[in-house]
Amino acid sequence: MICYIRPFISIFVQPFFKLSMFKKLPPILKNFYFVAGICFFIWMMFLDSNDLISRFKMTTKLGSLENEKEFYKEKIIEVEKDRAELMTNKELLEKFAREKYLMKKETEDIFVIEEE
Repeated sequence: MICYIRPFISIFVQPFFKLSMFKKLPPILKNFYFVAGICFFIWMMFLDSNDLISRFKMTTKLGSLENEKEFYKEKIIEVEKDRAELMTNKELLEKFAREKYLMKKETEDIFVIEEE
């Protein structure tokens, strides 16, 4: 096995180490763990499915959904209050039914006038 790896190292790796450009690099950039860590950082920040851009989009969507949740909670409270009023007051219930659902008594005719 060693006899197959040695020619590979002498052909491809050793010329890279002899380059003057490689010698000018600071020692921290020659460290394998540092380079691997930088590659991992770039992968996690920009290339992964949970990268910074998608996290920002999800955070803004979460904020808008929480605002909608508060709006609908307020609407539910308002509708429950109106429902309680309608169930206790017969006159108000009749008025609501006539206006909202165009209900009528048997002897009445309804004319709906829409303003333009």
